[in-house]
Amino acid sequence: MLTVHHLGKSQSERIVWLCEELAIPYELKRYTRDPATMLAPPDYKALHPMCTAPVITDTGIALAESGAIVEYVIAKYGNGRLALTPDHPDFAQFLHWFHFANGTLQAQMGRNMILNRLNLAADNPMLAATRARVDRAFDLVDARVRDARYLAGDEFTSADIMIGFSLTTMRYFLPYDLGRCPNVRAYIGRIAERPAYRRAMAKGDPGMALLLT
Repeated sequence: MLTVHHLGKSQSERIVWLCEELAIPYELKRYTRDPATMLAPPDYKALHPMCTAPVITDTGIALAESGAIVEYVIAKYGNGRLALTPDHPDFAQFLHWFHFANGTLQAQMGRNMILNRLNLAADNPMLAATRARVDRAFDLVDARVRDARYLAGDEFTSADIMIGFSLTTMRYFLPYDLGRCPNVRAYIGRIAERPAYRRAMAKGDPGMALLLT
């Protein structure tokens, strides 16, 4: 049985959402962050040597890294759904945005979050450069979803699942004004209307206010 180990307010929400979109059987185990440190509890950290979310267990293996988990679940249980093949005209866009989600946007937001906690001077060049990179990443997403309904094109794919956390829940850790990105706001509205997204968030983080605007 595929088991999704979900740490509240974390990237593991992607995996819950993926399973709901695919309508596959899975077991959901929820874990609560330490209220003082906001870190994962010891039983979550014990799941994988990296001590990070997400983690799945399946047929004797424990797998970390959300991108790897998404690809694993789609390959093993997806029957070709939510991923584009090399012969699809939007294959390159799918690959780009699937990896952009964690490789660029989430990474830059994470660096900015850490720098913000150091109480650096507002004119610190490293802080200014990191904030500018976050803005450029959001601008790129905004331009893409101005011209396309979803990241890969007309079709909803796992690339949209990958980026959803950074545009929404990650803003609990790094507040970001989406007023400068009207197309991102409209795009969040589109993905948030999906019944699978609503089910996933209700199951994984019940009671959490969703940052959809």
